[in-house]
Amino acid sequence: MKVSKRALAVPPSATIAVNSRAKELQAQGVDIVRFAAGEPDFDTPDYIKDAAIEALRAGKTKYTAAAGIIELRTAIAAKLLNENGLNYTADQIIVNLGGKHSVYESMQAVLDPGDEVILPIPYWVTYPETIKLAGAVPKIVQTDPDNSYKIRPEQLKEAITKKTAMFIINSPNNPGGFTYTPEEMTALAKVLEGTNVMVLSDEIYEKLVYGKTKFVSFASLSEDAYNRTITLNGFSKAFSMTGWRMGYTAGPLEIIKAMGRLQSHMTQNPVTFAQDAAVTALSKGAGEVEKMRIEFERRAKYMARRLNGIKGVKCCEPTGAFYCFPDVSSYYGRNINGAEIKGSMDFAQALLEQANVALVPGLPFGCDANVRLSFACSLEQITRGIDSLEKWLNS
Repeated sequence: MKVSKRALAVPPSATIAVNSRAKELQAQGVDIVRFAAGEPDFDTPDYIKDAAIEALRAGKTKYTAAAGIIELRTAIAAKLLNENGLNYTADQIIVNLGGKHSVYESMQAVLDPGDEVILPIPYWVTYPETIKLAGAVPKIVQTDPDNSYKIRPEQLKEAITKKTAMFIINSPNNPGGFTYTPEEMTALAKVLEGTNVMVLSDEIYEKLVYGKTKFVSFASLSEDAYNRTITLNGFSKAFSMTGWRMGYTAGPLEIIKAMGRLQSHMTQNPVTFAQDAAVTALSKGAGEVEKMRIEFERRAKYMARRLNGIKGVKCCEPTGAFYCFPDVSSYYGRNINGAEIKGSMDFAQALLEQANVALVPGLPFGCDANVRLSFACSLEQITRGIDSLEKWLNS
C-alpha cells in the first residue's frame, strides 16, 4: 500500500505519545500521575456549554461562512481592540478549527518551498512539522538558559538571510513557561524593520501570566509590527475549551483571504454551534478565566520550588502558560534501576515505567537537556508526582 513521503516524514506528537502510554498503563490498573497533558484540568464553564446547547436547540447545525460567523469575528475584533490594542476588521479575522489548524493554515498561506522560518529553541512540537509540510525550512536558533531560553535581538538579526520568510514567536511559551517582556518584544521588532520577514505570533496562553508579568501582543508594538504580524489565538487554554477546537487568526487582509480560500476546501466552517458558544465565552468569561489563572499561578510557584529542591535539577519559575521546563541533564549517563539514561527520551520512559509519572521529553521541543511538566492538574497530584520523581532520582 502506498503512503505519501509527506505523511511518512511527519512524526507523531510527543505529548500525545506519552499520554497514550500513560492511558495504557492506567487501563491495566496502574495509578499514573500525569504531567504530560497540555490542557487545563478545569471543566468548560457551564455558561459556555449552555450557549452551545441553546444553539443546538435553535437549529444552528448547518454550514456557515468558511471564515466563521460574522458575530464571532466581530466579537474577536472587539476583544483584540479592547484587550490588545489591535484594530482589525472582521474581514481580517478567520476562525479555525483549533490552534494547530491556525498554525498550519498560516504556514500554507505564506510560505513557499525553500523559504526559511526562524524558530528559536525551545519550540512547540508542531511548528517544525507545519513548516516542513509547507515545503519550507526551519532555521533553528539555539537560545541561552541564562536568558530563560528567550531569543536575543542579535541572534534574530544573525539568523536572517535572503531566504527568511517568517519568524515565529510564542509568548507565553510552550514548553518553556517563559514570557517576553514588552521591552524584549520591542527590541526584536526593531530588528525586523526594513526586512520582508513576516511574524507568526502565537498568543494562545496570553491570559495565563503570573506575578508582575505583563503580556503584550507583537502586532501592537508599532505600525511596522502590525503590518508584518499574523496573530494566532483561541479558546482552548483560557476558557478550558480544548476539545471544542476553536482557534482564530488575525492579520493582513490578503493573508486572511488566502487562509479563507484554503479553509473552504479543507474543512469548510468551524463547528456552527461551537461558534455561538465562543461568542458567549468572549462576552462573559473574564471571571472564570481569572479564577483559573490564580490557581495556575499557585501551582506554578509550588512546582518550580519543589523541582529546584531536587539535587541536580534546575528550573526557572514559569511566568506564563502552565508548564515547568527543568534541566535534568545532570542525571544523563547514569543507570537508574537498570535503565540507562542517555537523554530526555530515556528519562521520560524510565520515569513512567518505574515510578508511574508521565512527563514529556524535551528532545521534541529542541531541548534534550530538559523535560516538560504540566501543572494543569491538582496540587495533590503535583505533590504526589514530585514526591515520586524525587524518590526515583534518589534511587
